[in-house]
Order: sequence, then structure tokens, then C-alpha cells
Amino acid sequence: MSKESPAETPDIGSEGPDPAPGAPESPKPAPESERRSADTEQDGPVSESDALRNLTESTTADDAERSEALQAGAIADLIAQRLNDDASGTRIGTLALFNDSVSFGGGFNTTGGRGPAAQRGLRALPLEPSEVVGHTELFVHPEGYDDALGALCDQRLLVLTGVPGSGREAVAVNLLGEAFALRGGGDGACHRLLDATTMLEPGWEPPGKNTGYLVSIDDGPAGMRGFADRMHQLPSVVAALRATGGLLVLTGGHDLTMALRGPGGAAVATHVLVPADPLAILERRVLGHGEDPEAQAKLHALIESTGAARALREQPAARHAARLASVIGAGGDVAAEAAALRDPSDQVRTWFDRYREPEALAFALASATLEGSTYLTVSEAAVKLRTSLTPPELAAPDLRFRDRVGHEQQWIHLVPTDSGPPQVRFRSALLGQVILRYAWTSLDGQREAILAWLRQLLSHRDVEVRARAAVAAGVLASADHHYAVHRFLTAWAGSASWPVRQAAATALGVAGSRPESTDSVWDLLDSWARGGSSAQQRRLAGTAANAVGGLLGREAPERAVAVLHAALDRGDDWGTLPSVAWGGVHLIHQGQAGALLDAYLEWSEPQDLSPLVVKSLSAFVFAATRPYERVADGPAEGVPGTPLLLSGLPLHGEQLAELWARALARRPVQESALEALRKWIDTYCDKCPGSLDALGTLLVDVAGRPGSHRRRLLWWLDQWDRSRDRPSKNAAVLHRRVERES
Repeated sequence: MSKESPAETPDIGSEGPDPAPGAPESPKPAPESERRSADTEQDGPVSESDALRNLTESTTADDAERSEALQAGAIADLIAQRLNDDASGTRIGTLALFNDSVSFGGGFNTTGGRGPAAQRGLRALPLEPSEVVGHTELFVHPEGYDDALGALCDQRLLVLTGVPGSGREAVAVNLLGEAFALRGGGDGACHRLLDATTMLEPGWEPPGKNTGYLVSIDDGPAGMRGFADRMHQLPSVVAALRATGGLLVLTGGHDLTMALRGPGGAAVATHVLVPADPLAILERRVLGHGEDPEAQAKLHALIESTGAARALREQPAARHAARLASVIGAGGDVAAEAAALRDPSDQVRTWFDRYREPEALAFALASATLEGSTYLTVSEAAVKLRTSLTPPELAAPDLRFRDRVGHEQQWIHLVPTDSGPPQVRFRSALLGQVILRYAWTSLDGQREAILAWLRQLLSHRDVEVRARAAVAAGVLASADHHYAVHRFLTAWAGSASWPVRQAAATALGVAGSRPESTDSVWDLLDSWARGGSSAQQRRLAGTAANAVGGLLGREAPERAVAVLHAALDRGDDWGTLPSVAWGGVHLIHQGQAGALLDAYLEWSEPQDLSPLVVKSLSAFVFAATRPYERVADGPAEGVPGTPLLLSGLPLHGEQLAELWARALARRPVQESALEALRKWIDTYCDKCPGSLDALGTLLVDVAGRPGSHRRRLLWWLDQWDRSRDRPSKNAAVLHRRVERES
């Protein structure tokens, strides 16, 4: 219970004489000559008067900056929470994934000298019958298949391009078989040319007559070496095929498409493959050509319940559909196979092994950092990162990242929005953080540039960009906590810039939400909270207080309160009060008001003028005045523009009544408490339906406590009701109720 000393407490008001009839309604600020800017930081303890002034007299610019930082932190917490939810049950976060030896299967090599057959001088090998059956028996025709078939029959050579995993080889084999069947003649055998470049040599002739040939170009620039500069020979290849009755399908990806724009490309038929629906492929391979509705329904239920459907939406390659179909057909563990397919670790490792150019790396990392932002936002960030990864250039580079989506960056897609430009998103929610961790732990020569780029994003004008960059920093920190602390986290946490300190707090929250680094992060925050009184150490303590108001505090409010106490209880050094007060606001917005209010009650229990009591009550009053800013899917529910402690009434009513009673009882907290209470009455109650009645109940409780609380409340409510400058109708309502019911 609140208590007042009879020898020190007047009948009305605070320590000192009773207020005279002409007493001011609220305290006057200190003279301008006595003020010190909140941004002026000095080593050594900060006085009580300076700390309270900094807490209550922040400038509009300060409020705007801190409000944006609070919004960035809230957005970042939501993003990080979704990342943690998506990562549940996967292997991401295990660094050993990226240190193992890597071998890649799938596809086939087509450049010269790559195997025993080539070394023996063979020019072509027939496909094995089992390969042909596997490609043709349960084949699903993709969109535009008939057009491709007609072009092959007419032109003899068809260039078939598509994204990796789209089933290019299966389509090519079916096209060759059906083309020979339509034309008649020949055995329709399909041979694979072992060296794609040999057919572009002058005087080339097919190894046999009336035969179909499959030629594959590996994806990426490496696959085009020795091929792109000889594309002008394609008309001669067409002539040779006509002379021998042969057919040829040349398959490749985006680089082959671009090469066809050069000499020789116009002389051949081309077709861009639209991949078949992977769910249709899976259904065909499991159920065959039958159309049993009951069997289809059972299959659809199976793939939805096991996560197989989601896995194919994230990785819609034909080979993945075939892989799942084989597991289903064999009666295997479909859920385990789907989970393995969704794990992006191998996919990320394979991509980084194939694509090493700065353009590719820059767009992948920018997308991983800013996923969900618009294309122009991501591409702008990618250009800046690419500049950091390459030597200076005299002219602006010709970069067209949109052309890479779906080919080099096929794990990314542009998602249309209801109103506005498309957003950049990965097909799997797990990919972004795995890409960031892999780049951070494996691209040793580019780590410095990546970190400098992230630091630049923390100063971006778009608050969502800053939030996403902070989350990305947390993902990097979780890879090696010790390294991150000494490399960038401590510097950011001790920065003179509030947004940068907010980013450090967010990054620590992200890193600490991973089980492998939780204890290390809490130990770090506790050590910062107990630091010295230099300006830099106070900023570290403030960042610790800020951090525990995020994800960490939501999950472990008791540990969060302990850090706030360590940061606040510094004797006569008041420098951490603003940061702890803001940390309390964060914790309330995380839905942990109960734990915080209990702590404020415990710390202010002596109800004297000791530093911890005044600091605790000042932090409470500050939290009571901070309006709630809605963030989509946020943990706390409230009325935007109204403090959560008011809009949530009668929740925590007993704690709030006691804290208000203590805050209103004595200076120096009384002055700010009176201002806060009047703001509740005149400003916030009008924004929040029902809050005036709830506040009345609260004030009746305060007035009913032993001491002068009733007389004090009635006096101030009457003063505000009869104010000449700002008469308050709400105060009159509350005055009548307190007088009647207490």
C-alpha cells in the first residue's frame, strides 16, 4: 500500500505547504538557461534533475526519431518471430551444414573431356531404355507442348529453354519421340551428344542418320563457354540435320536464351518451356492415367497433411514431384521426405557454388535482407551492395535484376499486391536466413563489405528497410555470437545514434531467440546493464534495456525485469533512466505489462526519496503516457494513439492504482504524474470509448487508500474542471464520481 509520513505529508498535494488558491495547474519547466540537451552526453554520473528533464522534455525531433525506432523494433520483432516459427524443425542454424564437403548430383555434363565415354572418343551415346521409359511413360504435357512439337518437325532443330528443374530433358525426349512418330521413318532412338561444342565446328555431321539428338547446356555462364561465340554455326547444323534426316533438341537456361539474340539465333526455332504443375506430375506418377475421384481425394489429403504440397509450392521442380511420388508409391515416410525437401540448406549451398558473380550475390543477399519489400527497394539495395563487392567503375553498370528472377534467382518471385508494386519474396520462408548465414560464414573476402552495407541500411529513410536490416544483422550474429559481439554488436549498441542502438537491440533479440545463443545473449545484456557511468557504457546499458523489451522479454519477462533493474539501480547515476523507461514501454507493448508493473511496485516499495524509488515511479509515469502504435499482428492489443495501460483497464487495475497513488504523493515524480493524469483525462479518454468510466473506477480505488489521496485527487480534479484556460468536462465527471464513491 502507498504510505505517507504524517510529519512530511500536507493535507493536499505533496511535501511543502498546501497549494494556494492561485496555485498553478501543472509545474513550470526549468528556465531555458538551466536546460541541457538530451543529446549532450558526458562521462560520469548524470544528475537527477538532468535525467528527469531528459525524460519529460524531449524535443519533437527526439520523439519522432524514437517513435520511428520503436516502430522499426516492433516490425523487426514480428519478422524475427515469423522466421523462428518457419525455422522450427529444420536444420538451419547448424554451421556444420556449410563446412561439409559438397557433391552435386542431377543433370548431366555436356562439355568435352568430362568422363570415360568422352575419353574413349565416343561422340554420342543412346539413352538407356529405362531413361526413356522414365521420361515418357507418365509424362504430363506442359503448356505450349504442341507448338514446340510443330516447330521441331518443321525446323529440325529446336532450342528449348527453361528454368532448372522444369523438366527440360523429359520434354525434349518426348518431343523427339513424337516427332519421329509423326514423320515416320527412323527408329526414333534418342542419343545424347557428349560434347555440345562439337556440333558447332565447321563441317559437323550427325553421328548417324534418322536419329534424334539431345544436347544440354549447363546453367550459368560456365556452361556457355566455347558455345556462345560459335552460335553463328547453327544454320549449318540445321542443314546437316536435314541432310541426314535427324532431329535435335538443344536445352538450356537463361544464358542460352540471351545467346540466341546474337548471330545465328534467328535461324533456329525456339520455345520457352512453361513448367508443368508439379502437383499434376506427382498425381500422374502415383495414380497413372486413371481418374478415380476417391483416389485423387485421398492423395490430395495425404500431400496436404504431410507438408508435401507446401514443399512443392516452395520448390516446384519436376524432379521434386517425381521424388515425392516415388516415396508415396513405396509406402515411405512422406512427411519426413517433405521436411527434407523443404530444408533449404542444400539448395543454398548448391546455388552459391554455381553463382559467384557480384550481381548474383548482391541481389540474393538484398532479397534475403529485405524480403517483403518492393522490387525497386530491393534492387536499389542490391546495386549498392554490388558496388561494394566490385572495383570502382567509370560508368553506371547495366544491371537488370528483374531478368534474373526465375532463372539465376529462381528461388525468388515477384508477388503482385492489391495496390502498388510487386514485392520480392522467396518461394520458401526459410531461404532468406539460410542465405544470409551461408554468405556470412563462407564468403570470407566479402564479409566486410556485407557488414558495411548492412550498416548503411540502418540509416535508410524507410523504417521497414531499417527493421529488416536489423533482423538480418541478428541472423548473422546467431552464426557466431562471440565474433558478432566484438565485430559489430558492441559498437552498434554503444552508438550515439538511437536508430543504430535500436538495431543492435533488435539484432540481439533475434540472435537470443535461437536456443543455441539464448544464454550467451542474456549474459551479455546483464553485463552491459551493470556497466560503468561513462557515456558509452550508459548507452550499452540502455541498449540492453531496449533489447529486453523485444522478443527476449516476451519469452522471458522475469529475466527482462532483472536486466531493467540492473540498468536502473545505479545509485546517484541517473543516466540510464530514459533508456530503462523506454525498455518498459517496449515490454508493455509485448504484452508483459503485469511483470513490469509488479517490478515497479517492488522497486518503489520504500516510498521514500531514494534514487531507485524515484526512478521506478518516473519510469512508470513515462510508460503511462506513451501512446500505443499499432503494428500488424503485434502481440498487444490496444487503441492506436492511446496508452495501453489506459485502454487495457480494468486489466492490472490493482497494480495501477497503487502505482498512481505513489507517483501522485511526492515530488519530484508528482509533477510529471499530474501532467500524465490530466493527459489521460483530457486527451486519451476521448480517443478510447469506455476508458473514462474505467479511469473513474481506478481513481476511486486510489482515493480510498489511507492518507491524503482522496483530498489530493479532488483538489486537482476541481482545479482542472474550473480552469479558465482549459476547463475539463471529463475532470468534472471524475470529480463527482470520486466524491460520491470514495
